[in-house]
Parts: sequence; C-alpha cells; structure tokens
Amino acid sequence: MSVLLPSVDTLSACCDRLVDGQLIGLPTETVYGLAADATNGRAIAAIFATKSRPNFNPLISHVVDLPMARQLGQFNAVAEKLAATFWPGPLTLVVPRTADCTVDRLACAGLDTIALRCPAHPVAQKLLQLVARPLAAPSANPSGRLSPSTAAHVADMLPDIDVLDGGAAVIGLESTIIGCFDAVPVLLRSGGIARTDIEACLGFALVDVPEGDDSEAKLAPGRLARHYAPKSGLLINVTEPHDGCLLLGFGPNAPPSVVANLSPSGDLAEAASQLFVQLHKYDAIALAENKRLAIMPIPQVGLGEAINDRLTRAAA
Repeated sequence: MSVLLPSVDTLSACCDRLVDGQLIGLPTETVYGLAADATNGRAIAAIFATKSRPNFNPLISHVVDLPMARQLGQFNAVAEKLAATFWPGPLTLVVPRTADCTVDRLACAGLDTIALRCPAHPVAQKLLQLVARPLAAPSANPSGRLSPSTAAHVADMLPDIDVLDGGAAVIGLESTIIGCFDAVPVLLRSGGIARTDIEACLGFALVDVPEGDDSEAKLAPGRLARHYAPKSGLLINVTEPHDGCLLLGFGPNAPPSVVANLSPSGDLAEAASQLFVQLHKYDAIALAENKRLAIMPIPQVGLGEAINDRLTRAAA
C-alpha cells in the first residue's frame, strides 16, 4: 500500500475510508497508530486480526476533545483534572463507560471501562475532526513487535496498510495510562508523561498495580510480559561492550564503541524519542550480522521509568 502525505484531499479520502470500516496508519505524538472507527465492531475486529493481537487486550479510543470523551466515559474529579491539564497529549485515562457509550465493546475487551486519549498531533486532530467519531488506534505494528515511530516503520511491518506520514513521533513512547475508576488513581502503564508530573498535578501519589494482579492489568494495553520486542533479542543494563552484541549507549560516559547513543547529554526526553527509532534501525543490522542488541542502563527517574518498562518487556 502507500505512504500518504496529509493533504486536504488525502485526509478527506482517509476519513471516508474510516467511516467505511477500513484501517489507516495514523501519526500521533507518541507512536504511529492503526486507526479504525471505534464504533464499528467489524473494523475493531480487523485491528485485532491485522495485529494478531489478543482480544483480551483493550484498545485506546482517541477523541478530538474532552466533550467527546465525556460522551463515552464517566469522568470523576481526578479524571477531569488530569484531562484539563494534560490533554491534548500523551495521557490515556481509563474510566467507566457511559450507559450510552457508542464505542464497540470489543474495543474495550468486553469490560465496563474504556481507555480514552486526546492526541496532540495536528494530523490526528484534523482526522478526528473530519470523522467526528472516536478512533481506536493501537500501535501500528504486529502485536509484541517494536512500536513504530515513523511512517516507514509502519510500511515495513504492515505493508498492506496505507499510512499518513506525519513525520517522526515527537514523544516516541506510548502514552501514560491512568485508571480513574476508584477514589485513588492507578498507574496502569508508564509512558510519555512522567509519574512525577502527574503526581505534582494531583498533589498525591499514584497507586501501582500489584504484581500478579491480572484484574487491573488487563484494563490497559502494553502490559503483556513480552512486548515491544526486537527480532534479534535484547540485553538490558549492559555496561561494557562485548562480542555478539550491538551496544546502544546513553549519556556522556558511553564507550566510543556504541553503535548509537540515545542521548549523549543524558536527556531522558531525547532518549525516549530515539528509543524505537534506534531499536528498529539496529535490530535489522543485528539480524543481518547474527548478533543481538544490548543497551546501557537508563536511570529509573522521570521518563526513564517508561523507557525501562519498555526495555524490560522487550528483553523478556
């Protein structure tokens, strides 16, 4: 299929195709999504089939603004405050479905909750305005593979899908997911907004999902034990280069033999934006050279929490 420039005519055509139940590769500020009409059960089923994604893994429904979100989910005071502060942006809120929610239940994995996000990318915003309905848009990659941060990544992994080219993803990590269905919000997935920023907004600490608690873990995507994985394999927290590996560095003290440095200055936002870009690039090289990828330690602070979550699942 094709990589499409987001012209007025192309966006209009993509809108028509989404309304018709077809799938489109969609740029967002986090990663590229595989978009479909969230109210169309057949279109949602096509997402699961295209990605080979387990249907117990819910999808995020993308909305144009908070008023649209309120039609689909019940927002308590915490959810309202987080949406007002961080939307549009890389934050997903899991809230109870409204009684008349139009999103197909398959997108919610049959649960009584719904995951909602308002993306900041101008192409995603324009398409949401045109289609005037929520779009389910999980990452545009086969389930378990590296997430796509460019249109070329989508074209390579899902060659039968047309993709709108909105440039490289600015954030480069999936959204942070917060569960707002109880009195105390739950961090379901770390992501493009640091826990510390969310806690500063709320004035209190988030609750973590207890280890082994499947009931809440299944409320959010991206929680499978093995996820975001390169084909060549991945070693994490590697401090010294060694034979059989291509080493990705981080920070000013990385050895000169690293094949790439996610951030020579040690900037975690830069490292997050480069993570999937460099993993895609050097995974292909490692496969060709019969090697594995390795990556230096990333500090477990700020966005480092989300980076390490992705790396731990990728290395599982």
